[in-house]
This record gives sequence, structure tokens and C-alpha cells, in this order.
Amino acid sequence: MFKTVQSLLLTNGIILDLDKNQQIRANIFINNGTIQEISNRLPENFEGKVIDISGQIVVPGLIDMHVHFREPGFEAKETLLTGANAAMAGGFTQVCTMPNTSPAIDSPDLIRKTIQQMESHLVQIHPIAVITKGRRGEELADLSALAAAGASGFSDDGSPVMNAEIMRQALLISKKLGKPVIEHCEDLNLVRGGAIHDGKIAAKLGIPGITGASEDVMVARNIILAAETGGLLHIAHISTARSVTMVREAKKRGISVTCEATPHHFTLTDAAIEQYGTNAKMNPPLRTQTDVDAVLEGLADGTIDVIASDHAPHPPEEKNLPITKAPFGIVGLETMLPLVITYLVEKKVLTLADAIKKMTIFPARILGLELPSIKVGKKANLTIFNPHAEWRIDKNQFKSKGRNTPFHDWLVRGKASGIVHGDRFYAGG
Repeated sequence: MFKTVQSLLLTNGIILDLDKNQQIRANIFINNGTIQEISNRLPENFEGKVIDISGQIVVPGLIDMHVHFREPGFEAKETLLTGANAAMAGGFTQVCTMPNTSPAIDSPDLIRKTIQQMESHLVQIHPIAVITKGRRGEELADLSALAAAGASGFSDDGSPVMNAEIMRQALLISKKLGKPVIEHCEDLNLVRGGAIHDGKIAAKLGIPGITGASEDVMVARNIILAAETGGLLHIAHISTARSVTMVREAKKRGISVTCEATPHHFTLTDAAIEQYGTNAKMNPPLRTQTDVDAVLEGLADGTIDVIASDHAPHPPEEKNLPITKAPFGIVGLETMLPLVITYLVEKKVLTLADAIKKMTIFPARILGLELPSIKVGKKANLTIFNPHAEWRIDKNQFKSKGRNTPFHDWLVRGKASGIVHGDRFYAGG
């Protein structure tokens, strides 16, 4: 668990300058949660905790803007505490929790309760509130009141907003509030009870498929509405080549649209179903190699702004159901950083600085959070990791309640070794 430390000295760290993509070796002196000094010298007569982080990279605290912590209503799958502990182990100091709980996060009281419940934890929770009351898609929630209570954005994630007029109104309000509408883009009329991507693997295994068009038509509709309203549209977990192309073109036309990709959508194809079964079942589903290549290209050229985990824990008794009945989703907080380093940085899709920006600066900018930085006078908000550490992912060591992952036993590089947030420090292991 994390500790509260009044005075903390991190020695011999390598600070990654995200703007210049430069590495600077320095000591970081933190007192009462604030960075007091960044230099090569050691403070005189220092009394406090000293931690040697030689060989470790220090970056602004990582942000995952798309997680499911299941509380209230589904605490057997995950709680705010176990989810926050998983985030801490994965190197994240801030996360955005999605509102598909029971009850759904559709009242100011639920927003305030979530924030207050986790105030004493190292990991800061930024609740995402619903777009529609009860996530039923029938009536717009009071977005202004939800924002005033502390909501960082709005989403019916897990369910699309099928009513175009409701989405249009939500986007109009998002423009006034400066908070994004985070849309799960899926036309339910095209899903038809599918469980995996509608392609060769689905045909081979005789599993009902979900066409990529189910995502594409909703991405197209929402881009049109964003263009008309000037609203702040963020597309969650983008997965198809056509959708990536549409976002790229929309950005060129000056439309306020951003998007995110998950590690599973840039590392796996629908062929993974044959090896991992329901642990490769998620929504949107794993797609074809053409789609994966498009996601990688979108990450490289900046079309895709953010990398998020879509952390979605489920117990084994649910994931062990037949694939047509098992729930969608996998856990991701404790595997995201190494997958990013191994499959994006090591393969030169992104520089380390650009990859970290997609987990720090860009999500903060989209959500209207304070932009993270490592500067004297700023609140300490740091992630420390070893980019060269080679290790095998072990689902049995997860802090999350969930074990549902296709990445168990994968050999990866890069491991979080600690985080600092204010006067709280956690050392991984």
C-alpha cells in the first residue's frame, strides 16, 4: 500500500522532457507534496525518505481516462479501492471511472460520493457521468449539474446513444461546459447478437459476428453532429480502419473530435479468439490485421490522441460461460504501460515521449484537467518506471479483482516501479 511522506528525495532519476524528447538526470526533492528542487545536488541536512531510482524514467503521473471500477452495484467484480490499487500498481495516478454501474452515475450526489470516498487514496478518481438518465438513452441527464458536482465528462459507455437528437443536445451542452461527450460508437441495429468481429474467424468458428460498420456508421453520425454543434466529441476505444480514417479527415476540417485506442486493439486481431477464448472477447471486438495496422498508423500520425485501457474486470464464473453468453471486456490497468513500451516504443511506432503524452498531457487536455508537469513549485504527480525491465505478465499477481486477460504469461518490457502524488508515495514490486 502507499505511504504518506512529508519529505521525499528521489535520487539519480532520469526525467523525460516530453516536449523536447530529452532525458535529464537529476534529483527531485519533494516536501509536503510539492516539488521543491530539481537539480544534481543533494539538499544539505536532509531529513526524510531517500529513494535511489537510478536507471528509472520519471514522467508526469499517468492518466487512464477509461476504466470500469464497477462500484456501486457490482463490487464482486471490482471496487473503487481494488481498482485504484490496480491503477497504482500499473503506474497511474489518475483515472476516469465510467458510469455503467448500478445505479448509473446520473446524479450529482453519486458524483460527489465517488470523489469523497477516494479522497484519501493516492490515485485520484475523476468520475465520468452519464449522458442519459439511467443510461437508457431516452432522456438527457442534467449535464450541467453533474459537471458542477465534479464530473469530468459524459458517457453512456457500454451503450451507445442511439437517438441522434439527444446526442446533438449533449454535444451542444458539452461546448458550453468545456467537457467532452465520450461516445461508445455502436449501431445496435447492426450488432444482431454478435459476440466477435464479423469476419473469417467468426465464420470458421460459427460464432455470430459484429460488423465493423456498426462502429463506422455511428462514428460518421457523431462527427456530423460535432461539426454542426461545435461540441466536444471523444470517441472511445476506436477499432476500425474506416473510423480512424474518418477521424483523421474530421480533424483536418477543424472538427472538435478526439479519440482513444486500447492496447488490445493495437496488439491483437480476431484470431486471438482461437487461443484465448472469452478473454479475447471485448466490445468493440478485436478486428482484422488491416484494422490493427490502421490503429497503429493513427497512433503514429496523431489521429488517435489517447491510449486508454478500458479496464473491465469480470469474475471467472462469468468469463467461463460460452462465448455468446460471456460478458465483454478484459482488465488492463496493470498491463497497459508494458504493452505500450513493448509494442509501440520498442517497435518504433511512437517515441517514448509521444507514447507518454497519450497517457498524460492529451487526456488531461481533453478532460480539462490540470496539465501534468515536473516543475519546481508544482504538486508532485509522478510515475517512475524501468523501460528496460523484462518480465512475464502474471494475472495471479494483479491487484485488481479481475483476472480476465489474454496477456497472461506474455513477455514484455517496461514496468512501473513507483508513483508519487502529493505527499503520498507507492513503491511497486
